[in-house]
Amino acid sequence: MPSLLSLLRLATVTLCLGSLAACTTTGGQALVDSQVSVEISDEAASAIADDMVRQLADHVGPGTTTIALKGDDEPFGPALEASLRTKGYAVLTGQITDDASVVPLAYIIDPFESGVLVRVSTARLELTRVYTPNATGAAPASPMSVMQRGTAGTP
Repeated sequence: MPSLLSLLRLATVTLCLGSLAACTTTGGQALVDSQVSVEISDEAASAIADDMVRQLADHVGPGTTTIALKGDDEPFGPALEASLRTKGYAVLTGQITDDASVVPLAYIIDPFESGVLVRVSTARLELTRVYTPNATGAAPASPMSVMQRGTAGTP
C-alpha cells in the first residue's frame, strides 16, 4: 500500500506534468500529433480509453459532438474510437475537415514511474491521468487533471 507521502508526491508530479504538457500545445485549433511511446496491452488500452471517455463526457457531451480522432496507434487508437462510439459520439478517423462543429481530439501515452501517463486533448480541454497497467486492464494511479482553455463548456 503506497504511503501518503508517495501519493502526494505522485499527485504533485502529475499536476506539474499536466501543466507542462499544456505549454507544449500550439494554441488555437492545432493539437499535437497523437503518439504512444510505451507498449500497453489491449486490455489496458480499453480500460484507459473507457475511463478517459467517461471523463470527457462530463465536459463534452456525447450525442451532440462529432470527434475527429487524430491517431490510430495500436492498440489505444482503436480502443479510444470504440469507447467514443459506445458513449454516443460520432467519430471521424483519417479525415481532414474544416467543419467548425467537429472537435479534433489527440492523445499521448508516455511511460511514468511504474505506470503510464495518458493525456487526451481537444483545443479547449485537456485530461491527464497516470494509470498502472495490470493483468485485467489498468487502474487509475492519480487523480484526473482537467485543464480547460477558453470559454467554459466549449469542447
